[in-house]
Amino acid sequence: MKIIHLSDLHLGKRVNGFSMLPDQKFILQQILEIIRSTGAEAVAISGDVYDKSIPPAEAVELFDWFLTELSGENVDVFVISGNHDSAERIAFGASLFRSARIYVSPVYDGSVTCIEKEDAYGTVCFHLLPFLKPVHVRGHFPDSTIETYSDALETALSVCDLNPEKRHILLTHQLVTGAERSESEDISVGGSDNVDAQVFAGFDYVALGHLHRPQNVGANLRYCGTPLKYSFSEANHEKSVTVLDLKEKGNCSVQTIPLQPLHDMRRIRGTYLELTARSYYQDTDLPDCYLDVTLTDEEDIPDAIGRLRAVYPLIMNLDYDNRRTRMDQNPLPQEIVPQTSPVELFDLLYQSMHNAPMDQEDTAYIRALVERIWEEH
Repeated sequence: MKIIHLSDLHLGKRVNGFSMLPDQKFILQQILEIIRSTGAEAVAISGDVYDKSIPPAEAVELFDWFLTELSGENVDVFVISGNHDSAERIAFGASLFRSARIYVSPVYDGSVTCIEKEDAYGTVCFHLLPFLKPVHVRGHFPDSTIETYSDALETALSVCDLNPEKRHILLTHQLVTGAERSESEDISVGGSDNVDAQVFAGFDYVALGHLHRPQNVGANLRYCGTPLKYSFSEANHEKSVTVLDLKEKGNCSVQTIPLQPLHDMRRIRGTYLELTARSYYQDTDLPDCYLDVTLTDEEDIPDAIGRLRAVYPLIMNLDYDNRRTRMDQNPLPQEIVPQTSPVELFDLLYQSMHNAPMDQEDTAYIRALVERIWEEH
């Protein structure tokens, strides 16, 4: 059985004020083509279907379109809710969806939904576990000690019947200890939401969601990552679709198929004149990318972002890197010697703002100005 592993679609997301819906539809169309070309028989979506618990109508319409397309591809579809989703909204219509071979995790009630499917090698069990916190589990297991996320997941999974003669796929949306995060993810203070990988022992493959960087965590645990880049910390990531080839018990392999976004996400830096030089941008795809721009000019360029957007219409963010912006690393001394002259005090202020001392011309001007003020007042 070939299984497409997806997660963290974050439909309806906005990045620096830009709606990602056109990019998301573009990438979902690409994923549909990959499903067709690989002959996949199942699609697992491991949470964070939406970016908000109350998604905009356009995001709901897009997911409706995607599910409709999937239902026409003769594949089984498995969906769980993530920490960004409303479990109740994701579970809506689950009973009706089953007739279209779309299986959605219900609101957690102490059990774990298991869907069994058959292939040439026997039975494959898909276990659907939505995003959980310890508080979600405690009420259903009052006699268990549940203090950490690992406790919660271990307790929740204890009800699963892991028949060793069958193959078991788990869809879950949690942070596994040792995995690498990105800036676009929600972060808990102190890593309190970490789950030990040993909790998932017994499953042939764990289709993880939650982290945006594609990565393996142990032999049988994998984050497929987001299909799109959602922060500039991901600018160098290669987004892909994970394809699981599940054969007989103990024999499963993973391959990735790269995704090509509608608009890539890039970081560029240089002076205003360098970045607007025709020779710099004419033969590149930069004007069609989402950009994080760093200007190195010592003087601020009036309406820099507006003027740069004439060349790069998809600029998301603009910063400066020069002596002035680096001055925060060199604050004024907390204690000033009382004998310091007004000119020397002004020089300290100038250095804190420009990360460089005044030149002779500036010093002469300030000295003359101080002397004139003293004479007049």
